[in-house]
Amino acid sequence: MSPEEKLSKNHYRINPHQPHIVLADHPDRRQLSTLVAACPAGLYQQNSDGSLSFDLHGCLECGTCRLLCDEKVLARWQYPSSGYGIVLRFG
Repeated sequence: MSPEEKLSKNHYRINPHQPHIVLADHPDRRQLSTLVAACPAGLYQQNSDGSLSFDLHGCLECGTCRLLCDEKVLARWQYPSSGYGIVLRFG
């Protein structure tokens, strides 16, 4: 089974009122390219116009983005509140 197939079996409960990751309004370009390459779930994507696309669904809560970037890219990173976040269903 491929990593993508394994990841697709997980379930994510997103708190619409308090997302655990909030992107900065004007992210630093160098850190942004590092983040796009480093996210193990591939949730950060740089668009052709240079803007950043991000979807909380699929976040593994690994903290890679928190460790690699500062407030110039991420305005906030915290673990999801109780009852929200990733629910692992495979392995």
